Amino acid sequence: MPLGLGRRKKASPLMEEEDGGERSALSVSQGGGMPGSSLSPVPPGLPPPAPALRPRLVFHAQLAHGSPTGRIEGFSNVKELYGKIAEAFHITAGDVMFCTLNTHRLDMEKLLGGQIGLEDFIFAHIRGQKKELEVYKSEDSLGLTITDNGAGYAFIKRIKEGSVIHRMQLISVGDMIEAINGKNLIGSRHFEVAKILKELPRGRNFTLKLCEPLKAFEMIAPRSGLGGVNSSMSPSGRGTLRLRSKGPPTVEELVSVIEEKAVKKVDDLLESYMGIRDSELAGTMVELGLDKQNPDDFSQALDRTLGDFAFPDEFVFDVWGAIGDAKAGRY
Repeated sequence: MPLGLGRRKKASPLMEEEDGGERSALSVSQGGGMPGSSLSPVPPGLPPPAPALRPRLVFHAQLAHGSPTGRIEGFSNVKELYGKIAEAFHITAGDVMFCTLNTHRLDMEKLLGGQIGLEDFIFAHIRGQKKELEVYKSEDSLGLTITDNGAGYAFIKRIKEGSVIHRMQLISVGDMIEAINGKNLIGSRHFEVAKILKELPRGRNFTLKLCEPLKAFEMIAPRSGLGGVNSSMSPSGRGTLRLRSKGPPTVEELVSVIEEKAVKKVDDLLESYMGIRDSELAGTMVELGLDKQNPDDFSQALDRTLGDFAFPDEFVFDVWGAIGDAKAGRY
């Protein structure tokens, strides 16, 4: 095998279906702009601007179940964003479960992830009713797709029709998974929760403690396996300001065709190997691989940055091949 990956820890693919959640590092799309927003590209080759000269970004937000509009600014990652939302609406940061862009509905295709357009309107979904249920695991797969908010909450993104969970009418898309069999899962990542669910023995009951997002009356409707309806609003422009958990924000050029094609291929591989689709995770992997000269360097970069996933060697090899194909123009 051409990869020098014998030293790497091998792991079986993630077994319970899952999906990557909101990242602690965000990128904000250029274009248009809400009133009060500003964005000026940094000339190539120059160091990042001093903190006082960095772009001041102002967004507008509401609580998804209904509220006045608030102004949100001064955040550099998802956790800080939730803190600013909490300040604006006089709630605690722990009340914020996740955010959707340009729709107050539980549309899982509109989850706030790693990119915010300057014209996007943020809707914050906050903690509502708690519920505890006994679930009988009659099949190996429960039919869940799990994501997380990047700040310690894992929740249900999709429910497969006809699955074990689909037959449980009290479980819905958007429900946060607080505990399984009494084990507190606040602070866990989506793949950790998925692994616990998969490892539960078949043919036995288990206890699931959930918290659903607070809903306005008009939002109460039959649940959807896809988690909502589409919105015609979308970010405009493709230049991005990446807000990182460490270091200053950086303005970057438009995403290249090479990167777009590579991200699509890697996302397909994630689905094939691990049962997830996560464009943000795929984008991170492509970013790590574009400047690497050999697969061993790429493998080591993955281990340093995404070691928690313990990707199997065969998957890493195929991802390296997909990135190489895109760089060579073999789309």
